[in-house]
Amino acid sequence: MRILQIHNHYRQRGGEDAVVEAEADLLASRGHKIIRYTVDNPRTTLRTIRTFAKAAWNKKAAQDLTYVIKTNQVDIAHVHNTWFTLTPSVLEALASAGTPVVMTLHNFRIMCANGMLLRNDKPCELCVGHTPWHALRFRCYRGSYVQSMVAARAIALNRDTWSHVDQFIALSEFGKGRFVAGGLPAEKIHVKPHFVADPGLRESEPASSHSLLFVGRLSPEKGIEVLLEAWRALGKTNLKLVFIGDGPLMGLIRQSQNPRVESLGQLKPELVREQMLKARALVFPSIWYETFGLTIVEAFAAGLPVVASNLGGTPDLLGPSNQHWLFEPGNALDLASKLRWLEQDSVVNSAGATARRLYLDRFTPEHGLIALENLYRSVLTNEAR
Repeated sequence: MRILQIHNHYRQRGGEDAVVEAEADLLASRGHKIIRYTVDNPRTTLRTIRTFAKAAWNKKAAQDLTYVIKTNQVDIAHVHNTWFTLTPSVLEALASAGTPVVMTLHNFRIMCANGMLLRNDKPCELCVGHTPWHALRFRCYRGSYVQSMVAARAIALNRDTWSHVDQFIALSEFGKGRFVAGGLPAEKIHVKPHFVADPGLRESEPASSHSLLFVGRLSPEKGIEVLLEAWRALGKTNLKLVFIGDGPLMGLIRQSQNPRVESLGQLKPELVREQMLKARALVFPSIWYETFGLTIVEAFAAGLPVVASNLGGTPDLLGPSNQHWLFEPGNALDLASKLRWLEQDSVVNSAGATARRLYLDRFTPEHGLIALENLYRSVLTNEAR
């Protein structure tokens, strides 16, 4: 197949960017032709203002994509992120060209101004299935009335634009439920989790390490403050809390002045995998509806137990056998009690083996390839009919 991959990179590289690259590389390695159409959001202030003002509909982006379609033979398009340079205008360009479209719903931006269904550090669904203009009242996008107005306007003006998508990909059953409540037809949403590369087998069991990892952006929605509070509540322990990542709460971690708290900063993906293969467990304390926890699956691949918030699509990821590792979102004491379990070597090793089996059963590149190819063929078959 000749697959047109469409993606708007974020300023700071994140999980979505990693997924886009991994899917393209995997499909290309199996003989598919990948035509990449990607853009970066501007970095200078003036260009950012000009581009952001057109976040609801960028006519030039649609024109540029039309040229790409005309100069390349395309079987199907896979759209990832369109915020905020590309805009949903690219979907109309694809429809005008008669190109079948699959779109991955990496976040909740089609119905939520900040894309997270989060307000005041708690889940918020005021705009789900309703008007997006609540965002102005609460300044949901970056705390700015003007920017929130632009984001809400983009949602309001594009409610019908999503009809150009033949099949959406939700990353969990929970996510699918939110999108259906937001107005997307259930029959057009296919649930498909992401995959990650196999890092290989561990040299030693997880209990041989004392390091508990947090991997991700150091920002409020990731539950950093809850984790630090739980760590203080844990009291005396031989365990060590290691942060990998960067973000606005880096200073809070440095101020903890705890000898058993360490920050490694931002690491390259291969170095993160090395840390996981040497760690004891992963902690995933997010306070928002994560559509998919890519680091959870990476931990499973490395044979790591995962302690996580009982929120959003995370319980779907952990599966029935790991539900006892979930804690009440935002509850530091409940999280501390789960961290205490991680002091038991036999419990940790058993959970690590279960995690590795779960990865092999659900999240390998082979599973991802089959799911993508089957979905593409299904859409193309329906188009032919």
